Amino acid sequence: MKNLVSIAFVAAPVAVLAGLYGDTPDAKHAWAVHDWNRPKPVKVEVNEKGIPSDAIVLFDGTKESFEKNWQSEKGGKPTWKCENGMFSGKEGWGLGSVRTKAEFGDCQLHIEYMHPADTKSLGGPQMRGNSGVFLMGAQYGYEVQVLESYYTSREMEGKPGYVDNYADGQAGSVYAENPPMVNPQRKPGEWQVYDIVFHQPVWDGDKLLHPGSITVFFNGVLVQDHWEMEGQTTHCKRRPLKPHPKKGPLLLQDHGCPVNFRNIWIRELPSRWDNKTHSAMSADPEKVMALRRETAARLFAKIADPKAATAANVKALAEVVSYANEGEYKAAFDAALEAYRAKPGDKKEVEDVNKALDVLVRNNVVPASAKLK
Repeated sequence: MKNLVSIAFVAAPVAVLAGLYGDTPDAKHAWAVHDWNRPKPVKVEVNEKGIPSDAIVLFDGTKESFEKNWQSEKGGKPTWKCENGMFSGKEGWGLGSVRTKAEFGDCQLHIEYMHPADTKSLGGPQMRGNSGVFLMGAQYGYEVQVLESYYTSREMEGKPGYVDNYADGQAGSVYAENPPMVNPQRKPGEWQVYDIVFHQPVWDGDKLLHPGSITVFFNGVLVQDHWEMEGQTTHCKRRPLKPHPKKGPLLLQDHGCPVNFRNIWIRELPSRWDNKTHSAMSADPEKVMALRRETAARLFAKIADPKAATAANVKALAEVVSYANEGEYKAAFDAALEAYRAKPGDKKEVEDVNKALDVLVRNNVVPASAKLK
């Protein structure tokens, strides 16, 4: 029966669903449920390489894009080598990390890396292909670990090449905080893929509103499921969260190990906490009401004759007062409803008007006595 009801809704003509339909706006939501007046999403195309049209390409395999977008950690030309469609940190300390010239906050990041097929430990398991993806830079940042972790899987224990390592330092971990849920890393010599969604902590002065989160897909497998940060990246000890600038560079760490990178793009994301007009968490009631009044004014201006005693007029004005039941809008709705009540249409038309009034009644916009008999 549930499926039949769903099919019935899908098959209904658009005209039936337009206007008052779902629960009306409230103090935290400027739009109704299923609101036909709510702005539609911007269209994004994805090209044959899987890159969205609104992404910023940070490295496309060319020296031009490397030189355009990247610099050394302290500024200036990076010492990493760019060739054969990738750029690389080589074995041995001293190259320094690289970071983007641009700075970012909340984002979706795609990045690919590869350890050479002959990767070996250069001094303990943390020197086996170590690097790191630092969101918002090293000073304030949050690290998703890069490491050769194929041979650290517990399923490899006892097999040739196996190396032991601590769980929160393996590839796919939020370093020093949370291990990946599983280890989907491919063998050295094969490309690894991270798709990361990052939301930074949110502060109101010195008060933490939300710790932020990191979601990581590692070779297409979810390994960090909206992990809420406990601190900023550190080593051996915990470093509590603290306020910092809202944007920082993307940094790739030099840890003295050879690691190759390619195909890097990023999409800047709006924070839900920046949504002040439609969010149970962050909406500002004054801004919500301002947008509701703006919508009401736009809809009211479309009504040719607000005084007309017609079913269409009552429904149109009912939609207006669902946003702002006040002033001239309330007066016009009350007058049109009473005029129509005095000279109603046929039974079917009255039922149709009552459907709109039902929405207002159940949301306490008007009393139940407003409905037509």
